[in-house]
Amino acid sequence: MIDVNNLSFTYRKTNKKAIRDMSFDIRDGEIFGFLGPSGAGKTTTQRLIIGLLRHYEGSIHILGRERSAWSKDFYEQIGVAFDFPNLYIKLTAEENLKLISAYYRQPPVDLDALFDRVGLLPDKDTKVENFSKGMKMRLNFIRAIMHGPKLMFFDEPTTGLDPVNAHIIKDIILEQKARGKTVFLTTHNMTVAEQLCDRVAFIVDGQIVVTGSPKALMIEHGKRLVKIEYAENGDIFAKEFEMQDIGRNPEFISLLQDKEVRTIHSGEATLEDIFIKLTGRNLQ
Repeated sequence: MIDVNNLSFTYRKTNKKAIRDMSFDIRDGEIFGFLGPSGAGKTTTQRLIIGLLRHYEGSIHILGRERSAWSKDFYEQIGVAFDFPNLYIKLTAEENLKLISAYYRQPPVDLDALFDRVGLLPDKDTKVENFSKGMKMRLNFIRAIMHGPKLMFFDEPTTGLDPVNAHIIKDIILEQKARGKTVFLTTHNMTVAEQLCDRVAFIVDGQIVVTGSPKALMIEHGKRLVKIEYAENGDIFAKEFEMQDIGRNPEFISLLQDKEVRTIHSGEATLEDIFIKLTGRNLQ
């Protein structure tokens, strides 16, 4: 779906080089995550691909065509929801979607179903100026998917949402993937990335540090250990075992058979652990 090669970009007004010789690809039907701290270049890269920023060096191929060669038809193929919702605050939620849907050839199938899916059906006739940030985020999200785009760009899609609504948004993103859609997600929330992404790229100072599946990265950079917590005489104890030949480790087997085991965990690293290890930076 997207093939980026040797991409570089400098903001002309500030002369800041935001993207440095970046190369990556996003496969058809996958959720690809760009992970990094604020200011790393995540949003800049998305805006270059979308076409909100121009005059880049290198190449950006989308659906087999260089980005600069696309006409306005390109916007029929994509849906975009940024961290800061761009809505008409003097219009109601429904008026917003009806107005924006008129820009596309493909009309939304059922606006009420979309509103209901994100918990906004009772508020569809409320002016957006009276919405909380979380409500605006949810409205902005369904605005991005209502015309059935092939390729979707989400920038921090769960920011400002409570756990219940964040869960709903993540479920919808996975549903879009199940329908064969491709998603380019940027975030500094590693939990969101672990739950959603088929592959991720760590980005710092406009450069990609590493790319891979979350599971493969966690296994590669984790410790091959099994940690067991068990109860004995009213106290909780913990013991770690090397994973190599653990099935033949007599102490491990004895503990499983004779003790009251409370938890068992393998020692793979979290994505945040890996990010800090590889970049020396945290995600804030």
